[in-house]
Amino acid sequence: MKIAILSICLLISAPFIQEQHASITHEGEKLMTVNREDFKDETLGRPFVDTKKTVQLIAALETEVNREPVPATIGEAEEIIPGKPGVKVDQRKFIEEFYRYLNNKGSAVIQTPTLPVHPRVDSELLATIRTKQIGQYVTYFNKNNHERAHNIRLAAEALDSHVVFPGEVFSFNQVVGKRTVEKGYKKAPVIVKGEVTEGIGGGICQLSSTLFNSVDKAGVKILERYSHSKRVPYVPEGRDATVSWYGPDFTFKNPYNQPLLIRSKVYGGQMIVKVYSSDVINTEPKEVPDASKQLPEEMFQ
Repeated sequence: MKIAILSICLLISAPFIQEQHASITHEGEKLMTVNREDFKDETLGRPFVDTKKTVQLIAALETEVNREPVPATIGEAEEIIPGKPGVKVDQRKFIEEFYRYLNNKGSAVIQTPTLPVHPRVDSELLATIRTKQIGQYVTYFNKNNHERAHNIRLAAEALDSHVVFPGEVFSFNQVVGKRTVEKGYKKAPVIVKGEVTEGIGGGICQLSSTLFNSVDKAGVKILERYSHSKRVPYVPEGRDATVSWYGPDFTFKNPYNQPLLIRSKVYGGQMIVKVYSSDVINTEPKEVPDASKQLPEEMFQ
């Protein structure tokens, strides 16, 4: 008899316990379940909301919901490919809904409120700033060195169509990203402390060096640039810019009141970087020596 009574009590109490939970959803999908009891802070002698746990909850929710916008780009046929908006958690509205649940009784379903995030670079901006070329540089490489040529092409694709806004600092490492096998980079010759060895992403320093000479022509403010520990043949001496994810970076600042558009393309054994802006930009161009068109049998870094 006691067992029967206990079973009935458990059946009665189970729905009551479940009623204390809130389901947090997004676009009809349940993301997580929380209990108001876990967010009480009674250290001051009376119930308060544990703000630390609330902040952690929002951070976890943002990991699930937030989506970065996709900027507009320029395609192979020079057509403008429109960007796509992203989304982020509307923290103010979510906290209002969450506190309403905490201060009431029973269960709740909280649909995560969101805000659209528009890309900084849209089709209209690209159309405006691709009208005037203010910098260009061409370097040459051995396209038969397939791994190295592949890395150069992959990094050039990551850089292409990037926009540097007025006063903004450009970082090669941040824009191109970490060079990993997962991203498709291959082992190729690199220069480390004056010695030629193999490394993932070998060859991308030709892109950073080509970029340096192109933006230097455009009169930007160079902030960070390092030469290789060994002479490289694809640019004149002293005109290279070595980069490494855990080492040197190449950075510059846009000193103009107009955005700069960087185009980077590989054509056969040519690496070409061009810099564009709007018609109203007033630049202070520099003279930069051209790269040699003569190639050695192999080319490193």
